[in-house]
Amino acid sequence: MKKYINDIAIAIESIIANKVKSILTALGIIFGVAAVISMLAIGNGAQQEILEQMKMVGVNNIIIQPIVETQETNAEESVETKDKYSPGLTLKDLNAIVSEIPVINKVSPQITKDTYVVQSGIRRSAKLHGVEPEFFELFNIQLLEGKMFTQNHLKKGLPCCIVSEDIAIRFFSSIKVVGKKIKCGREWLTIQGVAEKRSVGESTGKLGLSSGQDVIYIPVQTMLIRFENRAAITAADLIKKDEDDEENTQKTIQRSYHQLDKIIVQVQETEQLTGVADIIKRILIRKHLNVEDFDVIVPELLLKQQQRTKDIFKWVLGAIAGIALLVGGIGIMNIMLASVLERIKEIGTRKALGATRKNIEVQFMAESTIISITGGLIGILLGFVLSILVSRFADILTIVSAGSVFISFTISVGIGIIFGYMPAKKAAQQDPVVSLRSE
Repeated sequence: MKKYINDIAIAIESIIANKVKSILTALGIIFGVAAVISMLAIGNGAQQEILEQMKMVGVNNIIIQPIVETQETNAEESVETKDKYSPGLTLKDLNAIVSEIPVINKVSPQITKDTYVVQSGIRRSAKLHGVEPEFFELFNIQLLEGKMFTQNHLKKGLPCCIVSEDIAIRFFSSIKVVGKKIKCGREWLTIQGVAEKRSVGESTGKLGLSSGQDVIYIPVQTMLIRFENRAAITAADLIKKDEDDEENTQKTIQRSYHQLDKIIVQVQETEQLTGVADIIKRILIRKHLNVEDFDVIVPELLLKQQQRTKDIFKWVLGAIAGIALLVGGIGIMNIMLASVLERIKEIGTRKALGATRKNIEVQFMAESTIISITGGLIGILLGFVLSILVSRFADILTIVSAGSVFISFTISVGIGIIFGYMPAKKAAQQDPVVSLRSE
């Protein structure tokens, strides 16, 4: 290697002497490497989002959601989209599912209600979820402070709650709030614990999953007794119906007769998901008197399908970026070949002074390799910048991995060596006599 150090030094001097040409030669590599890093960063970000969403929906979960029908009413007639009677999604459905399917691991109902929270003169809207303790295990929600609901809370519907982290901090400036009271709607609730706040992606939002932000969790019986039970007809419902009948203008409203907004079922093995979902659907159709007013969703299967789509998308983007690197390598070869023709006299002079073919090859190979390495390093920096810009302005999660940096840099160096070989060989084959006579 020592005997070729002078050839490498000559190559560096040649690159410095032809700055503009060297920069133009390196542009293909720079943008190719930047494209590989930024495209793979987008793909890695998409994959990470899917993994987080799969964690959020829980392992082996099946979600049963009611279909809330739209009814169009006016003073003269009432047209309902539901032709047959159905009791809706109720706790009885949950009990039937548990009793008839032995492979169920955990199950929890969920009732959701829009409400407001009042504390120390501050009022803010929030989501109220009536759940059971298994709900937190189903969705891997951790308690940061306090304890879970007890059996006494669940049976008697006591006024207690678990608040999300952001509500604890916003109203109490701390998560050390166990034992304190907070007003939710018209009810005062005693805080039993604080749950972690979690972000929700677009696909999990479509599945009807809560983000865990501005949420208050209460026992399901507390919700039914103290807040809302849509399966029961109250005097307020009759008054509301009379008011609707007296209106002269036609309007479209949504009325939910479902007691529950969701039933989350977890099976023991992933292979059982599809079969159990089919059995659940048959049970509910029978109990709902052949009215299919619910959806049975298997989130994990949907998210796996989405992950497969995004994996394909990632590799397509990587392939496109790889083509950009290939084009950059071809550009290096073309410019280096042109450089050989421009520097015939220089090659002839070096050979006349005793330079061997190997010395000439090393010089031109060194030039293309140095340009590729420099372009690769600049491309890595540009790739990081592009990833940050995409994340900030396009609101897309990007994750630059060490693997993508290593791959893109290795490819750029390899391209410099591969595509620099032909120009170097052509330069080494020049006849010194012919080179010195050429104009």
